[in-house]
Amino acid sequence: MSTPELGLPMVVAAQDLPARVRIHEVGARDGLQNEKATVPTEVKAEFVRRLADAGLTTIEATSFVHPKWVPQLADAEQLFPLISDLPWVRLPVLVPNERGLDRALALGARRIAVFASATESFAKANLNRTVDEALAMFEPVVSRAKADKAHVRGYLSMCFGDPWEGAVPIHQVVRACKALMDMGCDELSLGDTIGVATPGHVQSLLAELNEEGVPTSALGVHFHDTYGQALANTLAALQHGVTTVDASAGGLGGCPYAKSATGNLATEDLVWMLQGLGIDTGVDLGRLTATSVWMAGQLGRPSPSRTVRALSHQE
Repeated sequence: MSTPELGLPMVVAAQDLPARVRIHEVGARDGLQNEKATVPTEVKAEFVRRLADAGLTTIEATSFVHPKWVPQLADAEQLFPLISDLPWVRLPVLVPNERGLDRALALGARRIAVFASATESFAKANLNRTVDEALAMFEPVVSRAKADKAHVRGYLSMCFGDPWEGAVPIHQVVRACKALMDMGCDELSLGDTIGVATPGHVQSLLAELNEEGVPTSALGVHFHDTYGQALANTLAALQHGVTTVDASAGGLGGCPYAKSATGNLATEDLVWMLQGLGIDTGVDLGRLTATSVWMAGQLGRPSPSRTVRALSHQE
């Protein structure tokens, strides 16, 4: 790994943290789906390729949802073949139902993600179903994907708070997590969709999941930085043993169905912290920063990532 700074950040390792963290990059999907203007397919493909060149090995590529709901990702069939020749990169895709799964598998996708909710309000807003109805809809999707030997990730949104319901009881989140694991998901991503989590809350949820039989090795975390807590929450998760962290290059994205959801944790900010802790990510921060500066130019606005702004300002 390298940075554009001589010897910075200084590496000061902390005890009892993972030696390596896998970054699950979501900028190309979760980030771009929130753009008002549609990004050209060729630009999306170049974005994925540049992210891969920076050392990211898991890059969520697109979503096979109906174009009516997410028009920004209506080009999934056109995009996926343009990037599927990156054999060393995992390219997960989001599927909402069996029709989406059919489309993804037909193009050779081997990593599938489904998107559930811990709260009734968000399940209604996002999927027009109750929590249980949504889980029932995902059951055949997961079953068929596993039968096809695909890897399945289960996203769970509103794990720490909901804009309509407020605080979300931990047992309610655990129940939905267990349902996703029981239907066959290989891993879960715990989403702080509106960015209200704090470190103690994070550790309490992780501990409760362990007590209920969900291993830390199956868990990833997905924090939004609405209240400036994303890195603190990530560190709390690392202290618990989590080794998969979702992040978005340049801090792109939010949530189209929750207006109070601001940007994702920026991948550059995460990498800067992890490098300072001596934790390996395999990511070249200089190349990643250059990629986000390039993407910001494509979008016509500066990156919200503090690390991108600091490093690009000094170049």
